[in-house]
Amino acid sequence: MHSKLWSERAIGVIAIFLVLTGVVMVYSASSIIADKRFHDSFMFLKKHIIYAFIAIGAMLVVARIDYQVMRKLATPILFFALALLVLLLIPGVGTEAGGATRWLRFGPLSLQPSEVAKLAVIIFLANSFANKKDMTDFKKGYLPYMAILIMFVTLMLMQPDFGTAMTLSAIIFTMLFVAGVKIQYLSVSLLAMAGAAAMLVATAEYRMKRLISFLDPWSDPQDTGFQIIQSFLAFGSGGLGGRGLGEGRQKLFYLPEPHTDFILSVIGEELGFIGVTLIVLLFAALVLLGIRASLRASDRFGSHLALGITAMIGLQAAINMGVVMGLLPTKGLPLPFLSYGGTSLLVNMLGVGLLISVTARGQS
Repeated sequence: MHSKLWSERAIGVIAIFLVLTGVVMVYSASSIIADKRFHDSFMFLKKHIIYAFIAIGAMLVVARIDYQVMRKLATPILFFALALLVLLLIPGVGTEAGGATRWLRFGPLSLQPSEVAKLAVIIFLANSFANKKDMTDFKKGYLPYMAILIMFVTLMLMQPDFGTAMTLSAIIFTMLFVAGVKIQYLSVSLLAMAGAAAMLVATAEYRMKRLISFLDPWSDPQDTGFQIIQSFLAFGSGGLGGRGLGEGRQKLFYLPEPHTDFILSVIGEELGFIGVTLIVLLFAALVLLGIRASLRASDRFGSHLALGITAMIGLQAAINMGVVMGLLPTKGLPLPFLSYGGTSLLVNMLGVGLLISVTARGQS
């Protein structure tokens, strides 16, 4: 009993701490940009505080609800997410930014369907796995899930959103592997996807430039390599203890959009190696608690649900960290809980709420 209560509180406290840290760092990273663009240095902070309160509230509500409720909603949620992705293909419906149409706008609010799709697919797969006793069958335990993967990934690539498409693929493959799908099937699929990904990179000039800049950022330091070079400078400038909160220099119109995908670079410069290490350890702890919740869940649905949510948070955090540190090509993925962005924050906190619900009703 005490073990479950401790795990519930630990998951919630870590998530809320990361969100509140994100609020502080979003302001630090965005105030100069907001003042320049909108003549209001609090522009991004005010929006992000609203996102944070809504997300934390949603987490607390969902944590108190029995996660079994999601089984009845699994299919409707999947089709809802699919419909949102299809809406982006209709000319004039989606909002374009940076050459991609990834957002639906509802008055002052915007929604990113690909973020919703990740959680929707996880819930659907968890429910489907729980209903099947044998996942080794090719027709019933493999093909239907490949069809879902291809359908959602294709819609994401049409936005285009290569990073989220690859993240969703990694989540689905992780869940399929743990569910017991034959490794032979997964291996063939991974090879096919690797080939498709290579073709997508080779046929898109901007993706090829990103790959080249990843291998050698200094080959084009003023264009494709600019962002990652500025990220390196931020981490290097931060040293062990950082320059101090608010004292970062790379956010001063050097590091593009520092409050979104590259917020960890700002943390590295202002809070140093110690600050970045703390963030990494908190994510590691959250992942371990998620795996623990999966192993101790009272039923198969809860187990697969907890695993999928843990993979969603852990994989995206690892990819974002890899990108900003130059270990992976630029993907355009936010850092969960910390980066500016309402949909990502809300979806991840809803996931945490479900994770707490699974933990609370799991085995002691």
